[in-house]
Amino acid sequence: MAKALSLLILSVFAAFTLLPFLVMLVVSLAEPGTVYAGAVLPWPDPAAALSNYTYVFTAVPLARYLLNGVIVCGAILVLQVLVAAPAGYALAKIPFRGRGLLLLGIVLALMIPMQVPAIPLYVAMAYAGLLNTYTALVLPFIISAFALFLFRQFFLQYPDDVLDAARLDGFSELAIVWRLMVPAAWPAVGAFATISIINHWNDLYWPLVVVTDTNMMTPPLGLAAFRSSGESTGNIGALMAGGVIITAPLVVGFLFFQRALIRGLTTSVLR
Repeated sequence: MAKALSLLILSVFAAFTLLPFLVMLVVSLAEPGTVYAGAVLPWPDPAAALSNYTYVFTAVPLARYLLNGVIVCGAILVLQVLVAAPAGYALAKIPFRGRGLLLLGIVLALMIPMQVPAIPLYVAMAYAGLLNTYTALVLPFIISAFALFLFRQFFLQYPDDVLDAARLDGFSELAIVWRLMVPAAWPAVGAFATISIINHWNDLYWPLVVVTDTNMMTPPLGLAAFRSSGESTGNIGALMAGGVIITAPLVVGFLFFQRALIRGLTTSVLR
């Protein structure tokens, strides 16, 4: 009985969570007139769906926005792992003076929102002439406090005896990181990759600060520009179609990698 009640409660919360996405999908498949008349049908209209999705691709360079999102998220993820893996290894396995203080600083950095350093970062990007570039979109996120903490927690579990044996075999510290630690930490890498991609794909604030060129806009900023430009006026279905297109990759990716995400977070942080 308790299990059935818990399942019912969770199902209700899930339904409320998924309702906005369901409405977005239904409206993207409807004719504009039916939307404003409040007569949206809960089944697809093939002609209206084709019209809405075609319009959003022709009215704005949506394909370019999606490509920018892939480039930015991919570059951020690769650079974050390149920095966090050796740094997390050093925090976990190499004793040095001030390690505890550095770890405290990383934990404190997790509490600082992006809005706090946004103005000095913007000024630095402007003086460097990096506005409206991929560098401006990627550079502030290369060092991730969350990645450092996650990798450090995972690496703590790695046996020290194996590391000592690797050093006796002539492995350098970097070789230990990339040939032993990172392959063993794939659950943590997968979990962090999922979180990083979702966060930066959905990020509207920082691209809004450093990007004004249409060709450099990321998916959320491009959709916001589409809404504010008036191109979507009278065609709310096209706006919702754009929302579906930029949301679908995240939903599909999360469904595929949710187990890896849960496993990586539990083995890295909770153990």
